Amino acid sequence: MSRPAASPVSAPQLDDQPSRSGILYAVGAYTLWGFLPAYFLMLLPSGPFEIVAVRIFFSLAFCALVITITRAWPAFIAIVRQPRLLFTMGLAGVLIYVNWQTYVIGATSGHVVETALGYFINPIVTILLGVMILGERLRVAQWVALGISVIAVGVLTVGYGSVPWIALILAFSFGLYGFVKKRVGRSVDAVSGLTLETLWLLPVAAVQVIVVASTSPGLALGSSGAVHVVLMIGAGVITAVPLLLFASAAKRLPLIYMGFIQYVAPILQFLFGVFILGEPMPLERWLGFSLVWLALIVLSVDLIRTARAGRMRVAEAV
Repeated sequence: MSRPAASPVSAPQLDDQPSRSGILYAVGAYTLWGFLPAYFLMLLPSGPFEIVAVRIFFSLAFCALVITITRAWPAFIAIVRQPRLLFTMGLAGVLIYVNWQTYVIGATSGHVVETALGYFINPIVTILLGVMILGERLRVAQWVALGISVIAVGVLTVGYGSVPWIALILAFSFGLYGFVKKRVGRSVDAVSGLTLETLWLLPVAAVQVIVVASTSPGLALGSSGAVHVVLMIGAGVITAVPLLLFASAAKRLPLIYMGFIQYVAPILQFLFGVFILGEPMPLERWLGFSLVWLALIVLSVDLIRTARAGRMRVAEAV
């Protein structure tokens, strides 16, 4: 999964009213991300390393096509000529690779619920990274949410019988990815950013294809039917399209709306894992997830209160 994260650390901006098109773009993006586990399961018998390699190849091809159609090559080349932006996108590529690979491993190995957990706790991790990396000061409610989340991870560790590494790797890799993307800001647009990230990952994808091809049972691409080939090619499209929808939504919606809509994806993943795939949910896991949801409620209430206070200050200033 690759989607920029909206940081809940800063005060939300509510100066602009949400547009209907912005909400539709955001819901579309997060709904597509929510159905990614089902899509990746359709790519079997390809393994997770083959899937990610193909995802990199065809994401790059799709982005190159979009840049060609929109005649945006001059803007892309201008970014490439700036070493700081070029190498920053390389770092972003490493982080999103870790995220993609972990996510596909989880989605194809019966851990869809745990991947959902990773994106539920991602806003909490974003807050934690804000404190650790940026030295940001938290409000009381945010400290409470962090404390509840730590307890939740402890409970889930007991429920899983081990540390939920898939969820934690997803949350931290995506949180750091969002931090890196935030550093480049508007200097790199969504398509150019994804193009550079996948371009950096091209050697990694090539190595993975060679390794998979040289080991038994080898590559499934090309030997599992025409439908499988089409679906594998579509992995690049299903990677890029939600990101483009997200970029369009972010231009039209205040931060607080993006913050709430982002939960559509992990909710869909959770429901798919529990009710469609029948992944086990013993009492300890329900308790752990409930604590995570409680922490998110605390954050949401704090977000709304902060937004209202900001609007009141603006109104008084006017």
